[in-house]
Amino acid sequence: MSIQSIDHVALPTESPTRLIDFYQRLGFSVVRLREHPDGGQEPRSASLALGDIRINLHGPYVWKEGNPSLRAEAALPGCLDLCFVWSGSPEEAVATVEAAGGEVVAGPVDRIGGRAGGSRSGRSVYTRDPDGNLLEFIAYEL
Repeated sequence: MSIQSIDHVALPTESPTRLIDFYQRLGFSVVRLREHPDGGQEPRSASLALGDIRINLHGPYVWKEGNPSLRAEAALPGCLDLCFVWSGSPEEAVATVEAAGGEVVAGPVDRIGGRAGGSRSGRSVYTRDPDGNLLEFIAYEL
């Protein structure tokens, strides 16, 4: 038996609602929404999916000190770098990022990605989500 792939990632966020909106504009769908136990405006957590990619969003109720939760001890908003495989051209990734309200912070640039045992090159475009997490969209040439 061995590890096959990453199943999901969890992002701590100050505002699940804000990240839901941004990631929906990138093509993700909400597959689970857990309301705040005290009836707060922001959800406790949410799960987003796009194909086999799942992102769990943890609102402050989950990650603030004193709230027991299975999570990385230092997980705070803006702590993650994510790389998504992009099926179109790098220029189309730029257009999608900008249409989602993001700003391209780098790219398109040549990068080595995880394909072919971590040796395959592609062209990447970078942006940040509303919490400051770095998002990379890598396009591998066919």
